[in-house]
Amino acid sequence: MKEQGKIFAGLSVFVLAIAITYMIWTGKSDHGLEAAGTTALFLAFGLCAFIGFYLAFTAKRVDTGAGDNPEAQVSDDAGEVGFFAPHSWQPLSLAIGGALAFLGVIFGWWLLFWSIPIILIGLFGWVFEFYRGENQNQ
Repeated sequence: MKEQGKIFAGLSVFVLAIAITYMIWTGKSDHGLEAAGTTALFLAFGLCAFIGFYLAFTAKRVDTGAGDNPEAQVSDDAGEVGFFAPHSWQPLSLAIGGALAFLGVIFGWWLLFWSIPIILIGLFGWVFEFYRGENQNQ
């Protein structure tokens, strides 16, 4: 994780340099400062800095992984990574509810009355998916 933190820290420095350059460059144009691109680049800098800080902070608390060892083999990183759901219909429910919610912003707020229950069904179904039914953990 230490190496990934360094990569994101370097990326955040690069994005910050690009954001400042973009802000100065567009500020000198006839139309003035271009606010959308400048804001997006500074937000991208913030996101890269957050991820880099998190990875560097977490690397201090966990064991050194195979990715941090220059002498490591590919097989050193083999093994169980974690538990991943084999299948789930809940993301489809959340996607339909989210699409209806965004359509509610466009066509009318009354669509939120249809989308919120669908979103809640998908959310509760996804959270409690492995607490009931055939996939229940024991």
